[in-house]
Amino acid sequence: MFIPILLLILGFVLLIVGADWLVKGACSLAKRLNVPEIVIGLTVVAFGTSTPELVVNVVSSFKGISDIAFGNIIGSNNFNILIILGISSLIYPLEVKKATVWREIPFALIISILFLALVNDNWVKPGHIDLLSRFDGLFLLLFFALFLLYTWKLSKTGIVESSKLKVYTLFMTIGFIIGGLLALIYGGEVVVKQAVLIAKELGISEKVIALTIVAAGTSLPELATSAVAALRKRPDIAIGNILGSNIFNLLLILGISSMIKPPIYNSSFNVDVYLMIFSTFLLFMYMFVPKKHRLDRWQGGLFILIYVAYAVFLLK
Repeated sequence: MFIPILLLILGFVLLIVGADWLVKGACSLAKRLNVPEIVIGLTVVAFGTSTPELVVNVVSSFKGISDIAFGNIIGSNNFNILIILGISSLIYPLEVKKATVWREIPFALIISILFLALVNDNWVKPGHIDLLSRFDGLFLLLFFALFLLYTWKLSKTGIVESSKLKVYTLFMTIGFIIGGLLALIYGGEVVVKQAVLIAKELGISEKVIALTIVAAGTSLPELATSAVAALRKRPDIAIGNILGSNIFNLLLILGISSMIKPPIYNSSFNVDVYLMIFSTFLLFMYMFVPKKHRLDRWQGGLFILIYVAYAVFLLK
């Protein structure tokens, strides 16, 4: 067990270093392109930190391992909101822009409900096999195209949130982003591989591994990135990264997965999807109580407690 644990630590180091580079490059890119930081968080950073989920799901789809494909995405989205935003808000209260409250968060909520409806075919046609068909996948990819169109229009506002953003040379900016993404991807791969190896040695089931170890492992880039962004007092990068990642996970990654091979959906995942919908709705409500457009430390702490209770429920 010594070597897997040592490699696990190495993976964590790569994630932290990669996150720091990615945030530096993303902030510099936002200043250079004269676009809002939230756009960078929702696109460049979100896609980069969602790459581990994409890799895991593509491999799972080719191998026909549906529980890993669904568990990875559902578990990652729950981990993103409850643990990552929880920890990030403990580091620095996340005050977000009004547009995020009225657009990005509700959009994430809507597509979570849409996903629940698409995979539960048995609700409409009793006796029908629950799966995410290629038609469902095309529907998800269409919503993803609309999301990209929205972020493109948002980039045309020409708003830059802070004049204190450090701007690096174009070479350094690109280098930070590419280097950060590579470190995040490799670090996430190492962490997941070793964590799954350790979990299997302990006799944990495949579904629980997907919802916890794999999901948390592939979400570590988001955790590292949002935590570093919070430390650097860049709340739009921190929360934009999470919302963007959740949207990428549901729309792009599951859309691609269904195109490769429609995964059969286990209805026992519904409980976990309900949590995903509830946590997203709770995030929306938090934006109004007690201070508008801000996730305070006590709210983040409650997020973490909810996830701990959920983890105990899974492992009991």
